[in-house]
Amino acid sequence: MKSERVSGVVLTYISQAIKLLTGLVYTPVMLRLLGQSEYGLYQLVYSFVSYLSLLSMGFGSSYMRFYAQYKAKDDEEGIKKLNGMYLVIFLTISFVCVICGIFMFKNARIIFGDKLTEDELAKARTLLVLMVINLALTFITSVFSGPITAHEKFTFQRIVLIVHNILNPFLVLPLLLMGYGSVGMVAVTTFLTFLALVVNVYYAINKLKIGFSLHGLKFALFRDMFIFTFFIFLNNIIDQINWSVDKYLLGRMIGTTAVAIYGVGGQINSMYMEFSLAISGVFVPKINRLVANNEKEDAISEIFTKVGRIQFIILSLVVSGFIFFGRPFIRIWAGNGYDQAYTVGLLLIIPVTVPLIQNLGIEIQRAKNMHKTRSLVYLGIAVANIGLSIFLIRILNVTGAALGTALAIIAGNIVFMNWYYDKRIGINIKYFWKQIFDLTPALIAPVLIGILSTVLLDYTSVWKLFVAIVIYTCVFCLSMWMFGMNNYEKSFALRFIDKVRRTKK
Repeated sequence: MKSERVSGVVLTYISQAIKLLTGLVYTPVMLRLLGQSEYGLYQLVYSFVSYLSLLSMGFGSSYMRFYAQYKAKDDEEGIKKLNGMYLVIFLTISFVCVICGIFMFKNARIIFGDKLTEDELAKARTLLVLMVINLALTFITSVFSGPITAHEKFTFQRIVLIVHNILNPFLVLPLLLMGYGSVGMVAVTTFLTFLALVVNVYYAINKLKIGFSLHGLKFALFRDMFIFTFFIFLNNIIDQINWSVDKYLLGRMIGTTAVAIYGVGGQINSMYMEFSLAISGVFVPKINRLVANNEKEDAISEIFTKVGRIQFIILSLVVSGFIFFGRPFIRIWAGNGYDQAYTVGLLLIIPVTVPLIQNLGIEIQRAKNMHKTRSLVYLGIAVANIGLSIFLIRILNVTGAALGTALAIIAGNIVFMNWYYDKRIGINIKYFWKQIFDLTPALIAPVLIGILSTVLLDYTSVWKLFVAIVIYTCVFCLSMWMFGMNNYEKSFALRFIDKVRRTKK
């Protein structure tokens, strides 16, 4: 299983690298072929349809906890009934998703407001239909991806992700060049989601022999699942508010151009967040096993800190690099008219760094069934974020929307959560931050290089920027190896490099 976790991390970062490299080529072409207005329309519709993901009510995230409980008792029949319950639940959710999509289609003008032209509204309706179908397929896929994760088959899951990241731009670009625009983009995404569903079903049933039992399903099991997942559902609402409401507000208050600018900064933030999930995601089954087996708090604090330090090493490279090179990068990558996206990106990724290096704590809370308070507090802060964002948008335009979200993250994800981890969850948060701050001396050299390069160099070409980023990355890695990383992290890095080398062979 340890080998699967390392392989999972390696393959996730290979997938991220592929996604990043293809994005560097594909995204600028896509932005220019679509134009700022249509890209903004795509982001606007996506931000609204994504609210339908709340229909899952957190059931997908709760699977691991109930699976771990049955596995600890060696209750195979209980696991089959659990799988059967999830099958019924998500088929129902998919049906409800389609019904909601029909309602949204008929009321598109009311939903998207009067800033859209008739042509934009017609295209918005088409995008809406395709996105709803895509989401309904995603719900069904989660019935099979959950058990695959529970079996810690990370290699298979990451390979599927890699294939998706490779196929997507190669299938989309011809459609964009033929003039199909955002509709072609979403059609390809929906097609790939369907393929992923087929592959997951085949692997789960034929390779892992995962069984489903619909006989004797107990309401008591559903009740326990619902009580547990309700607060995950609240947390999902909060995530949707924090990451989607800004684009919806900008679309209604300003227009699609503002949504496009925010969308570029938001896309950078999304890629940034995925970097941290690559590591923490593979430790979810282990956390649930530790809690199910009543392991001591010290063991949980230790793994929380170990994963947090590795995440900080990786994320500090990305966030510091974006601070120094983000502005010329966006200017070259996205093109004219997206300068504000740099400020949006900074306001989102800097504060979100803290919850990202602590995101294993979310799984610890769920495994302990102690995620309720966090969800309630976050909900209050997220609602306040809506009012604050509306106020700030009127003053600061696109930047105001990002600032409102940043303040919400600081209040909830940083201030409150660190207190909650320490006082309620039992994680030694003082030890955690001491271990994180021990890495700061390693940041001195790369920060000095970054400042000097920003002051002395003028990035007028892709190659100048590329060379500067490579030099900065090399200095960062060398400094972190010499002055920051401990023996465990160096060993992890060497295993990672070895896995990458063997993967290439």
